[in-house]
Formats: sequence, C-alpha cells, structure tokens
Amino acid sequence: MGKRNEQSDPDESLRWRRWIDECANVFLLYARQQTRCESDAQDVLQEALVEAWTKTTGGVPPNAVVFATIRRRAIDLGRSKDRRARREIQAGAERESWFVCDVAAADTSDHIRRAIAMLPHDLREVLVLRVWGDLTFPAIAGLLSIPVATATSRYRYAVERLKPDLAELRP
Repeated sequence: MGKRNEQSDPDESLRWRRWIDECANVFLLYARQQTRCESDAQDVLQEALVEAWTKTTGGVPPNAVVFATIRRRAIDLGRSKDRRARREIQAGAERESWFVCDVAAADTSDHIRRAIAMLPHDLREVLVLRVWGDLTFPAIAGLLSIPVATATSRYRYAVERLKPDLAELRP
C-alpha cells in the first residue's frame, strides 16, 4: 500500500472531517472507559484514528473497526504501564497511584458519569458501545468476542444497576 497524498482527493478529506466531527466524542468516551486517565484516552484515540486512516483505502472506516482499535491499543497501553510500574517497584521507586478520581459533585452529567464508572468493566463497556457507540448487540458481540446473548444480558444488567443511582435525578 502506497503513502497517501494529502492533496489527492478534497472530497475524501471533507468526508473524513465530517466523520471525525460526528464520531469523535463517542470514540473519546469509549477511549476514556478503556484507559486509566484522560491523557491516555486522548493518546489511544489519536493512535487509533491514525491507524484507521492509514489502513483505509477508500472512504472512512466502519465505526466498529475504530472501537476495536481503541480497545486493542488501550489494552496494550495498560499492559505497558503495568510492566513499567512493576519494574519501578523492583528498582525501589515508589509506586504512583494510577487513578485519580476528581469528580466535581453537583451536576447531572457528573452524577451519571460516577454511576457508570461504578459499574463493573464488562457491563460498562457494553453499555458505552450500545448507547454512545450506537453499535448493535451482534456488532458488540463480535468486537468483544462474546455471544450475542451475553452482550444483551450485560447491557440489561448495566441498566438495572444504574436505575437506583439515577432514580434520584428524576424531577
């Protein structure tokens, strides 16, 4: 596959920009769910988009491909950071906390974000892919290598667990 020429097709560039404008927030939300901090989420997302761009020979890639790339890159990054932390501990360095929860308290979106963050990872992942990623259960099942019934039930369990936390938001 040859290198892309930035000036090759202005229509393709416009399609890509529109696609990024439409999907970037959903991809970033998913990257946040897959990583340990905001900067890691942004890095993983950028790498995934560049990889998708370089591998696409025409048009924009399917969203499921980008979600899969984000997931794979987040797993790789997490493993890399874990290995580094183990090496630092062995070398006598103090281990830094990898998770800082800095939640402002009052508004609804923060309340929802906290409630979703409290879900187990497998439930949270399916919920984000279904609600914000707008993927079907078969697409989620394929992405996560699980049966469709498992994807469906994880979504249902996530919603059931969120109901009590979100009930107080009702007027």
